Amino acid sequence: MISDTECPKVKQPISAKTQVPWRRAAWIRRALLTTLVLNQTLIATSYMTAVLPYHGGNLVELGIIALFFVLFAWISFGFWIGVFGFVIRCLGGDRFSLLGRQTAAKLNAQPLSRTAVVMPIYHEPIHRTFGGIGAVYRSLVQTGQIEHFDFYILSDSRHPDVWLAEQAAWYRLCQDLGAGGRLFYRRRTLNQHYKSGNISDFLRRWGRSYDYMIVLDADSLMDGSTLVKMVQLMQANPQTGILQTSPTLINAHSMFARVQQFANQIYGPLFTAGLASLQLGEGVYWGHNAIIRTRAFMQHCGLKGLGGRGLFQGPILSHDFVEASFMGRGGYEVWLEPDLPHSYEESPPTLVDDLQRDKRWAKGNLQHLWVMLFEPRLRPAHRMAFLNGIMSYLASPLWLIFLILTTIEAARLVLFPINYFPEPHSLFPLWPEWNPEWAIGLASSTLFLLFLPKFLAIIDVMRSHRVKHHGGFIRLLFSVILEIIVSTLLAPIRMLAHSRYVLESLLNVTLRWAGQNRTDETRWSDAILNQAPGTLLGAGWGAFAFWLDPMFFYWSLPVAGSLVFAAPTSVFLSRVGPGKRLRRWGVFQVPEERFGSPLLDDLQAGSIPLLDVPGRKFSPTVQAILDPVLNRVHQVMAHAHRGGKKQEMILALRERCFHHGPETLTQKELSYLVRDRASLQWLHAQAWRSSTKSYWGRALQQRFQHRHDLTAS
Repeated sequence: MISDTECPKVKQPISAKTQVPWRRAAWIRRALLTTLVLNQTLIATSYMTAVLPYHGGNLVELGIIALFFVLFAWISFGFWIGVFGFVIRCLGGDRFSLLGRQTAAKLNAQPLSRTAVVMPIYHEPIHRTFGGIGAVYRSLVQTGQIEHFDFYILSDSRHPDVWLAEQAAWYRLCQDLGAGGRLFYRRRTLNQHYKSGNISDFLRRWGRSYDYMIVLDADSLMDGSTLVKMVQLMQANPQTGILQTSPTLINAHSMFARVQQFANQIYGPLFTAGLASLQLGEGVYWGHNAIIRTRAFMQHCGLKGLGGRGLFQGPILSHDFVEASFMGRGGYEVWLEPDLPHSYEESPPTLVDDLQRDKRWAKGNLQHLWVMLFEPRLRPAHRMAFLNGIMSYLASPLWLIFLILTTIEAARLVLFPINYFPEPHSLFPLWPEWNPEWAIGLASSTLFLLFLPKFLAIIDVMRSHRVKHHGGFIRLLFSVILEIIVSTLLAPIRMLAHSRYVLESLLNVTLRWAGQNRTDETRWSDAILNQAPGTLLGAGWGAFAFWLDPMFFYWSLPVAGSLVFAAPTSVFLSRVGPGKRLRRWGVFQVPEERFGSPLLDDLQAGSIPLLDVPGRKFSPTVQAILDPVLNRVHQVMAHAHRGGKKQEMILALRERCFHHGPETLTQKELSYLVRDRASLQWLHAQAWRSSTKSYWGRALQQRFQHRHDLTAS
C-alpha cells in the first residue's frame, strides 16, 4: 500500500473560505432532505402502528414498527433524491456544480497536464478489453491532445494462457495504433489487495510522473473530448481531488442487460442529479470513469488494513468510497458531475453474474461500517455515504425479517386465541382493532414513493426532447411499464440473495475474486441450482399463507410468486434472442442503438488485431513458442533466471514441454516456464527444428495450413 512517507508533499487546496457558497447550499439541501424524510417516515410509522391489531402492544409488533421505520425511511430517501434530481434538471442544472461554475471559454483556455489513463484488469475477455482501450485511444487522437496522455494496462491475471494473450494483444494494439512509448502493459506477479493494490503498485512506480490519473474498468468506454474536459476541470479547480463521471450503460444484448441499460438511461439522470446536488463537493468515488489528482491521492489515500476481527480485519475490499473520504479528510473536494457526456460502462449480462458481483460488493460495503465508526476526522457527508452503501445491502435482510415478523403476527391471530391482557396485572383488556382502509392507504403510499420517480423520469425525457431517442412515447411508456414488472419480479430474488451475502459477510466467508462474465447465457442447471433455496422458501411460505388465510396469501403473492419462478426468470432474462427481438421492436431502446455511437461503433467493428487468427485454433502458449514475432515480445517481458534449484526445475519443465507439449504442465509449472526468457528462446528454436511427426512439427503444419486456408478464402 502507499504510505505518506513514500509520497511527495503536495500544495494544500484552496482555503475553506472560497468553498462557502456550495457548503451553505449543501447544508440547506441536506437539512431539507432530512426534514422531509423524517416527517414522512414518522407519519407513515404512526399509520403502521394504527394498522397493527395491538398498536405495538407486544414484542412482535414493536419489531415490525421498528423495521418499518427504517425501511420506509430508506424508500423515502430514494424518493426525495429522485424528486431533487427532477427539480434540478427542470432548472437547467446545478449552478454550484463544477461545470455549472465554468464557461466553455474558461475551460478551453486551461492548459492540459500529463495524465495517465489506467485500466486494471483480471481475467477479462481479451477482445473486449483491448478493443475498448483502443477505441478510447483513437477517440483521444481525434481531439489532437494525445501527447498529454499515456495509457497503462495493469494486469492481475494469473493463468499463463490469459496473460500471454494479453501481452500479445497489447503488442498488436501498439502496432495498430502506432502507440509505442504511449501504451504500456504491466502484469503483477504478486497480486495483493486486488484492484486497489494494483493501482497502488502503479502509483509507486509511475505516479510521480503524472499530475492526473483517469481510472477505467475493463468494460469502460470514454470519449476523448470527455477525457480532455475532465483534465481541464481539474486544472481550473485545484481544490478538487477526485472528479467522478456518471457512467451510462451501453452495449447490452441479453434481456437482463437491456432492462438494466434502459433503466440506467431513463432513471439514472434524475437520481444522479439529485445525489450530486446533495453531495456537491463531498461526493463519492465509484472506482472507475473518474479522474484523480495523483499526488494528493498518493499523500492522503493510502489504505491500511482494518483493525478489527473477522469481517473487519485485513484489506479493504471496496476501496473507492474509502479513498474519497480520505481525500475529503485531506482537504480536497470530491465531485460527482452528471453532465459530463460519453462516459460508458456495461451491465453484467445475466442475473447470476449481477448477483455474483453483488456478493463481492456486499462484503466490501459492510466493511465500511468499521471505517464509518472508527476512522477519525472524516466529513459527516462521507460517513453518511458509507451508511447509504451499507443500507443498500442491509435493507434486504431487514425486509426479510419484516416479512417473517408479519407472518408470525398473522399466524398468532389465526392460530392462537386472542390475548386480551398482553400486559401482566393489567386491569383493562386490550381489544385488537382492524383498520383495513389504513393498511390499503399505507401500501398505496409506499407504491407511490417507489414508482413516482419513474414517471417523473418520463416527464424529464419528454421535457428534454429525448422521446425519439427511446422509440417514441408509446414505446417509452410500454418499456417503463415492462421494466417495472421485471424489477418487481427481481426485487424478492435480490432480497434473498443479498440477505445470504450479508450473513456470509458477517461470518467472514472467504470470497473468490474472479473475472466477470460478459457474454454467456445462464443454463437451466445453473439457474435451478442457484435459485433452489429461494424457490423452496417461496413455495413453502406461499402454501403456509394460503392455508393460514386467503387474504394473507394474496398479500404474500408478489414476493412468494417471484421466488417460486426465480429460475425461469433468471434463464429467460439471460437470453440474447428476446433482447434482440425487443430491440427490433423498439422496446428498451436507447440513443446509441437508434443513432449510433462512434466509440461503440469502433468497438463493435472489431478493428483490434488480436493474436493471429490461428489463435482461435492454438492456445496462447503454443503461439508464444511458435510465432517468431510474439516469441520475441514475450522474451522481452520475461525474466532471466540464473542457476539454483529454480533454474534446474525450469530446465526439466522445458524438456517436458518440448517432448510432450504444454498441456502436460500444470498452470503453476507453465507460469514458471513462460516467464523464463531462455526457455522461450530455446523452445522456439527447438520447435522449428523438430520433426514433422513430433508435437511441435504437427503444430507447425496445422499453423501453415490454417494460414493457407485463410489466404485462399
